[in-house]
Amino acid sequence: MNVDKTLAVIVGEGDVPRLLGYGGKIIKALGEEVGKAIRVLEYRADDRKFLEDLFAPLSIVTINTIWLPDGTTETRVILKKRRRQPPFSVKALKEIARKVRNMTLRVEFAD
Repeated sequence: MNVDKTLAVIVGEGDVPRLLGYGGKIIKALGEEVGKAIRVLEYRADDRKFLEDLFAPLSIVTINTIWLPDGTTETRVILKKRRRQPPFSVKALKEIARKVRNMTLRVEFAD
């Protein structure tokens, strides 16, 4: 899945460590080849694991479901704030979550 300057690679169950192994050389080479940031996501992972992989290397403080008046839901993800900018586009990752999991995200940063 290709969104903005981010490419999401969907892999089978348990394959994330294999692809990230070898010091991340495979992912670095792939990123350099396509000129995009790469996110490796597990196909059958639960929502928490999916979000952890999506927002890595940032830590997730909490995940909440927000029920909206029209009957839809949003998933609120609060990430631990870092001193520098995150190494990814939050907008692109929200779009990936919407396309892959039909998940509407509200992303916030905790102090």
